[in-house]
Amino acid sequence: MKNRRFMAIAAIVLVIAMLLAAIMPAFAAQTGSQAAAGESSAETTGQKEPFRYEHDPMENPSAAKDIVVNPEAVYGFSPNPESTRLGSYADAIDWTDPEQVAQARQQRREYHDEIDTLYKVIEDMLGQGAGVEEIAREVSRRRNEQRLASYKGNEEELAIVRKSNLETYGNEEGPTPEFLYEKYGSWQTVIEKALSANPGMDACLGFYDEYYDTYDITDKMADETTESTGKASNRYVVQKGDSLWKIADEELGSGYRWKEIYDLNTDRIGDPNLILPGQELELPAA
Repeated sequence: MKNRRFMAIAAIVLVIAMLLAAIMPAFAAQTGSQAAAGESSAETTGQKEPFRYEHDPMENPSAAKDIVVNPEAVYGFSPNPESTRLGSYADAIDWTDPEQVAQARQQRREYHDEIDTLYKVIEDMLGQGAGVEEIAREVSRRRNEQRLASYKGNEEELAIVRKSNLETYGNEEGPTPEFLYEKYGSWQTVIEKALSANPGMDACLGFYDEYYDTYDITDKMADETTESTGKASNRYVVQKGDSLWKIADEELGSGYRWKEIYDLNTDRIGDPNLILPGQELELPAA
């Protein structure tokens, strides 16, 4: 009896083993397929998120007119082909190619570094007691030098630029200080223009947040609060075209109060006739 029971159990085990041997390959194939599908799904859902700025360039009219939103672009934007200023750059490189954009970004970084050297020139000249006109003339001269230096090694293009400068400004080196003063009407504006950078191109190359405070955005004003009172502090971010008189007139109700602003900001302002976009000034109580 025991032998028959043992034989029956053994037969059942053998049948189960045979069934498992037949089923397992198909099960393994299905499991592997599901795993592969899961990996593929993970890769899809794990794709790098599109680049996003803290400050939206499309909220800046000066940038928005020159660029278009491009989710495939490395920094989310590319030049608008219909833009007067940046249209020629729309097809200059593949804005979705990280390598090409990285090369263009390096050139842009060098451009900003050149502008930074001009800020140092201004700081040094202010420390030496130079006036606004003197500073504007020096900054304009150096800016012309920088532009021409960017064509170093390409004599053909350099010759074209020099010829264009001569025809446009009457000077091979670029616009003269006199030309710029006649065009803009003030020496401070001449300086501001020399320090300006196109925010649209910065947006295309990943610099928009870094230089955000230097852009001319209407009504961009510091809304800081004090921890003790929770009230808005008397801070003002200088905009293009501002002067201490203009700020005093608009913010304090009288242009004659410009000296009060100056006295509160002597650590920031070397010459009361020269303030620059992006500077943050403390204002007296209105």
